[in-house]
Amino acid sequence: MTPQLTLNLVQGSVQFNFSAAAAQELKNTLATLTQTLKASAAATVGAGRPKPVKPTEYRHTGDVFLEIFCNPNIWPSPFAAKLLITVRDDRMRLTTEAELTRIIEDVNIYLEQYA
Repeated sequence: MTPQLTLNLVQGSVQFNFSAAAAQELKNTLATLTQTLKASAAATVGAGRPKPVKPTEYRHTGDVFLEIFCNPNIWPSPFAAKLLITVRDDRMRLTTEAELTRIIEDVNIYLEQYA
């Protein structure tokens, strides 16, 4: 049986089968996004308007399709950033927002349990 990842959303949560390898890949993507947001926030303090950066997109296809999107140009810091999350399969589709810091925590908890 594949372990289940629980993502805590702004309202409620969603749980689905997810591999440890996919969770590690997601963790790396979120770490890169966090660094991008920190660099952008630091650039704003010194030089005014930061240089626009490319949005972060993560996609995984398994038992369900998971897509995570974030435009780092609109968030002042990692602590304020929200992600657009889509989870879907052939019977349902859920699209919602979640806080970046909460999703990082959820992935870390998952990896501590199953990796």
